[in-house]
Amino acid sequence: MSEVKKQKNCGGFIMKSLKFATLATTVLLSGGLLAACSSDNATESSTSTPESSVASTTEDVVTSASISDSPEVIANALSADGTWIAAATADLTFDQDLVVDGEFHDKDDASAAIYRKLALHTQEDKFNILGDFSLTAPEVIVNSENFTVFYGTIKGDIEVNANGFSLIGTKVDGNITFTKEEYKESADLDKDGKGATVTGEITVAE
Repeated sequence: MSEVKKQKNCGGFIMKSLKFATLATTVLLSGGLLAACSSDNATESSTSTPESSVASTTEDVVTSASISDSPEVIANALSADGTWIAAATADLTFDQDLVVDGEFHDKDDASAAIYRKLALHTQEDKFNILGDFSLTAPEVIVNSENFTVFYGTIKGDIEVNANGFSLIGTKVDGNITFTKEEYKESADLDKDGKGATVTGEITVAE
């Protein structure tokens, strides 16, 4: 897997009213902490905050995350050359289909399970949701196995071409089409019972 540019800082534009300590929690995700803005793994951004603003108290520091308000950065992070985890810090709009591609492992550990995350929310250190974001695209095409979307809203249709697709608290304002029955059977469209919803049709194309 080639190395992609990493977000150097966590995005200074996140709700200016949030206090300094709250900003650090932008990178926390359900099911694990995402403290990903260390200087060793970050992607440069013109809207950045000092590295010291990022939470560093957890041992579960992810050094291969991409955290951004830029559609281009998030699209690259979700590509085959991307990262195992990506986190939006603002509403995102894509003019073209967003493709989630490649095989990745939990916490970028090759010995761990195949797993990939997209976070469309911010939360504090007690895992309470502070805010969530929308992702708008003509279609989201999921080719990565065990891909999970956390919270937020996806505005557009989703095509699933892999096993283990999951939604945790996410609203899908569109249709979900599975290209095989096995992909539908392996999916969890309300994982952990967090209130994920799909407004459109859920179908199998085959």
